[in-house]
Amino acid sequence: MLILTRKLGERITIGEEIVVTILEIHGRQVKIGIEAPREMAVHREEVFLKIQDANIRAASPDPNAFGILVETLKKSSDTVDKKAGRKAIAD
Repeated sequence: MLILTRKLGERITIGEEIVVTILEIHGRQVKIGIEAPREMAVHREEVFLKIQDANIRAASPDPNAFGILVETLKKSSDTVDKKAGRKAIAD
């Protein structure tokens, strides 16, 4: 970890495209400004962690998903069979 000391108004450059500026200091709180390309996501850590967690949950199937799918397909198949049977009887 790189540790830097900055004063109000001073900047930190990260690579060629990111600039962090110290905007305000109030007691133990520091307000920073971040200039970065629009396509680069910049989040507070707690928001970033929630996004990661949501992505992991979305990519992980429900352990019951296969069983639910099988039951849904069975019901769908039964409905199609019943409709086909009704149509055959009507003809």
